[in-house]
Amino acid sequence: MTMTKKTFLSSENYYGNEANWQYMSVSQYKRFLECPALAIAELNGWESKADKTALYVGNYVHSFFESSEVHEKFKEDNKDIMFSSRKPFGLLKAYQVAEDMIQALNHQQAFKTLYKGEKEHIVQGELFGADWKGKIDCLNVKEGYFVDIKTHAGDFKKKVWNDRYGMRVSWIADYGYYLQMAVYRELLRMEFNKDFTPIIAAVSKQSPPAFKLYELREDMMAFELEELERSLPSILQMKYGQEEPKHCGSCEYCRETMQVTEFSDTEE
Repeated sequence: MTMTKKTFLSSENYYGNEANWQYMSVSQYKRFLECPALAIAELNGWESKADKTALYVGNYVHSFFESSEVHEKFKEDNKDIMFSSRKPFGLLKAYQVAEDMIQALNHQQAFKTLYKGEKEHIVQGELFGADWKGKIDCLNVKEGYFVDIKTHAGDFKKKVWNDRYGMRVSWIADYGYYLQMAVYRELLRMEFNKDFTPIIAAVSKQSPPAFKLYELREDMMAFELEELERSLPSILQMKYGQEEPKHCGSCEYCRETMQVTEFSDTEE
């Protein structure tokens, strides 16, 4: 499915199916890297049954710093999943943690000083042969920087093995945030004809939450853009039906839908 007329993105249609087919996003690209068959299935309406609490907790925190109106609407729209229907009534534990994270961010003067500008700024543009879209938490055009809030479950200092980098890396690299910030910066450069500094404001789900501000390394953002340019043509061919999407064989979608056609090696 391709779109002959480019959709102008707004807060109302940004997450819509038409926009997702027409535009590549960092989250969609990462899904293709994980499992192309899963990415196509989601574009066609398949929905995961996995627990989405972590996603809602992140949105709870983000909506607070967008505006009080957006935050109250988010709570009203999702009250059935966030509030206990049994005694003791009130926010469920995961969202009490989200409240702690909000307080931790509000406690940091550096965060409050930096987090000034346009909230939820939509960027779109052409990059490596594809139309891209993105949503930036806080954009300060005058000062030339943008800030994204990232919530993290564990220790900021812990490193994990990443196959793409071929070494142990930070959680920021492992979750693809170098890629996200590099793409956003490129799209902003196209829109405003100037360079921007990406900043991550990180808050943990610990008790009490930890907080860190990160400026991102140029070499790792450059690596991500090089990898993106290399892998994107094949992904676009799969997305638009010119190449059969590959199955990873282990994700939720593959476990649900794949037919076994051969014996497996017991030692693999």
